[in-house]
Amino acid sequence: MHLVQMFIPAASQVGIDAEELIATVQHEMTERFGGATAYLNSPAEGLWSNGAREEEDVVVVIEVMVDDLDRTWWHQYRRKLEQLLKQKELLVRALPVETL
Repeated sequence: MHLVQMFIPAASQVGIDAEELIATVQHEMTERFGGATAYLNSPAEGLWSNGAREEEDVVVVIEVMVDDLDRTWWHQYRRKLEQLLKQKELLVRALPVETL
């Protein structure tokens, strides 16, 4: 089993309603995988360096538990979100998990 985490910008700079996008992603994940959790109350704040300067991000994390990790599907889904949000790169990561 894997936990897939998607880090979605909380505020879109391209005129897309971030809340609507998050609801759409959560609905798509629920239809495909049976459920999803979106952390909406406290968007995460990140700081990263691109080499020349520091950038700050405010993101919402959407988590999905999957039995089988279809890397090709997830890669395509990440690319779809990047294009929609006009982002150079979105972080989507998978972590192996053991349910207790």
